[in-house]
Amino acid sequence: MSNTNLETIDLKSVFCIKSILWKLFGVGFAVIAIKGFMIPNHFLDGGLLGISILIHEFYHINVGIPLILLNIPFVILGYKIIGKNFAIHSFVSLILLGVFITVLPIPTVTHDHFLTAVFGGVFVGLGIGFVIRGGGVIDGLEILADYTNEQYGFSTSEIIVAINTILFLIIACFLGIEKAMYSILTFFTAIKVSDYVVDGFEKLISLTIISPNPEVIKSLIVNDFNKAITTYKGERGNLPGSFGIKQDCDIVVAVVTRLEVHKIKKAIKLKDPKAFMYIQSIREVGGGITNKKKHH
Repeated sequence: MSNTNLETIDLKSVFCIKSILWKLFGVGFAVIAIKGFMIPNHFLDGGLLGISILIHEFYHINVGIPLILLNIPFVILGYKIIGKNFAIHSFVSLILLGVFITVLPIPTVTHDHFLTAVFGGVFVGLGIGFVIRGGGVIDGLEILADYTNEQYGFSTSEIIVAINTILFLIIACFLGIEKAMYSILTFFTAIKVSDYVVDGFEKLISLTIISPNPEVIKSLIVNDFNKAITTYKGERGNLPGSFGIKQDCDIVVAVVTRLEVHKIKKAIKLKDPKAFMYIQSIREVGGGITNKKKHH
């Protein structure tokens, strides 16, 4: 396939109706958060959005200007480590955000500090999540964290927490400890809401069961709950006080949703009280288990 065709595919992906709608919803919610809740009450969020609002507080310039300028280096970094398509999506999202912040007249929703922290975070999270669903970002801090993770071995969450800790300390020094605490509440609310938007309320979970009655467990999950399973050959035993006593066993793994896992665990305990179970969160699966589509 020629480079021209690849560029055409990229542009079609960026400007397809679904992608544009995600971006418009995301940018709209972000602007409501910024102009309706955060700026009128001098509240900040984490990441580049928080830094941009802090610059606005000090210099009284349109918050969209530092937000776009601060994100551009991370869009370039995203182009290098993620790809051209991601960079185009992110750049379009940032331009939309700058335009919306400038032209949309959003009235102040409330001056209550608690409501501002919570609902400001909710709208920020919706904005970030919907833009990610549309293929881009409006806060490039996570790109830096991923890059630093690859280069220096720190986890993404460690980098994000470290950067935001510095930001919240600055807020505490210049705007007061109360504003810093409310900003932390806004930040964590936004993280949780954006996770729900990106991953869905039915986030997928890997449920692993080790049981002395594996056939009962397999039948329960497949026939009663209509879930596919994978079976690994393993070994039970080697317990403290009886090391060396062991036996072969089947380890049963099923991918279920957050909403289903409690019901399935309860049913397994009723069938086999001796069953050992543990769960792990997973971000994405294929093969027809979920109908969610990855956005490129």
